[in-house]
Amino acid sequence: MTKIGFLACETTLPEALGGSGERRGDAFEHDLMIAAFEPAFAAQGLDLCVIDWEAPIEAFEGIALVLLGSSWNYQDKPEAFLGKLDALAANGIKVCNPPDLVRWNATKTYLRDLGDKGARTIPTLWRKAVTAEGALEAMEVFDTDRIVVKRQIGAGALGQELISKGSLPDANWNFAHAAMLQPFLPAIAEEGELSFVFIDGELSHVLRKLPAKGDYRIQSLYGGSEEVHQPTAAEAGAAAAIVAALPFSTPLYARIDMLRAEDGALMVMEAELIEPYLYPEQGPELGPRLAQAIAKRIS
Repeated sequence: MTKIGFLACETTLPEALGGSGERRGDAFEHDLMIAAFEPAFAAQGLDLCVIDWEAPIEAFEGIALVLLGSSWNYQDKPEAFLGKLDALAANGIKVCNPPDLVRWNATKTYLRDLGDKGARTIPTLWRKAVTAEGALEAMEVFDTDRIVVKRQIGAGALGQELISKGSLPDANWNFAHAAMLQPFLPAIAEEGELSFVFIDGELSHVLRKLPAKGDYRIQSLYGGSEEVHQPTAAEAGAAAAIVAALPFSTPLYARIDMLRAEDGALMVMEAELIEPYLYPEQGPELGPRLAQAIAKRIS
């Protein structure tokens, strides 16, 4: 069987496979993907090997292709992560998605590139640093009383802050990362976020994600929930247009997260191309689709 690597990290790996023993609260999502992929891969003659991305390069011997999987700590050590992907590729291992695409996608300024190509994006201010004064300035620019401050290199809403005009942070507050500032959009709590999962450029499944009551973050870490969504042709087309606008060849997998604007059009929130959770429970054909796409790429 052909060995396929699934990159994980110390907090998504079970302890028996080298994990730290203190798994993330959303590590069950890693387990769900492995459970969905292993039998589907085996049916294609593929042996799925779960491995810590920080393992020595020698540990990858015999692996034909690696999926970036659940390497969910990459944002805290992006240069080391990118260096490992480059090393894997230099050793003749196919990396999915490829290092050049990952390098582009790792910093959320890629959204500006998509906007330049006509994609509708959420209004954003890009700042190397953010102070309380800067947060107030953003509210004035967006004509809103609530903004969201996000890391330019980040995932899973970690470190994200919701700031309102009525409860500004202390005058000496400082956001510790290069940031993106956006107006808070009530649609996230009303309709929710729509996520479109693509395998090799073809739409696999779509889901709607909603935050827990009283929150605005849709990730499971914060109590978010999801359900299958049947997209309209216009919705599916809007997401497909984002995939088509990527300045790279078709990625093996992509998750396009979108939010509805007040005029009803969809705006891209994220083009998740590195290590997104792909929601196998909402897409029962995900495993076979991905296995077939991999088999085609390594044949």
